[in-house]
Amino acid sequence: MFGRAAQTLRTKFLNTRTVAGVGAAVGVGCGVTGVAMASDLGLHPTPYPWVHQEYTKTFDAAALRRGFEVYKQVCSSCHSLKRVALRHLIGVTHTENEVKAIAEEYEIEDGPDQKGEMFMRPGKPADYFPAPYPNENAAAYLNNGAAPPDLSLMVRARHDGENYVFNLLNGYCDAPAGIEIREGLNYNPYFPGGAIGMAEPLYDGQIEYEDGTPATKSQMAKDVVEFLTFCSKPEHDERKRMGVKAYFVMGTLAAIVWFINTHRWSTIKTRKLMYVPPKKY
Repeated sequence: MFGRAAQTLRTKFLNTRTVAGVGAAVGVGCGVTGVAMASDLGLHPTPYPWVHQEYTKTFDAAALRRGFEVYKQVCSSCHSLKRVALRHLIGVTHTENEVKAIAEEYEIEDGPDQKGEMFMRPGKPADYFPAPYPNENAAAYLNNGAAPPDLSLMVRARHDGENYVFNLLNGYCDAPAGIEIREGLNYNPYFPGGAIGMAEPLYDGQIEYEDGTPATKSQMAKDVVEFLTFCSKPEHDERKRMGVKAYFVMGTLAAIVWFINTHRWSTIKTRKLMYVPPKKY
């Protein structure tokens, strides 16, 4: 029994040492600094100073609008947003009329009609973003056997979500010496295992922002991450507003309690009880 336990410990030690060696090779090969995560064989993402992560800051509406442009023109050809409705953009990135115009660009399957048949109609703000593929099997078949994941909750579903997605989009590079990537895959040290089926999606000048912002690779990555964060946490801004109101109410109540406790009850709290023995006659 003791021999089997020793063998198990030895195996775990060798596996851990192998993982650390692969992580070190990834860091050296790509010329980036980071910590190898022994749990997923991925390079730990470098933190980025996201403004919306500050306690009193909300999403940047301009960045969200640019991020929507990146998703629509680049990401939507493969990735879906099945949990996000077009109406969620109203008052956040676009006006109601703009969202109606965007919705009409999509063809939505609806029905059945009076004949029992499905039909196509222009989209409405109440519709959800249509998927690029009819089903998951078709998506996997057209992408070398791996269906592109839905991006609705991607930022919330990944550890250190915003930083992970941002570093992933900017982390494509040549595999270091000793790492073999089979045909059809690409090397990205931030992806668990290092081999990712998605080709590098962003490059400088790929799109033209309507507000004139230079569409560099890092700028597009930052904007689309902001947009995907909003998709994963649409209640983010409202939650912070409610938090500010709650702090204000709690602070006011605390001041009232302090005043009552210090002044109104001071005469009672400072009283002394004395025992006076009865007189003897």
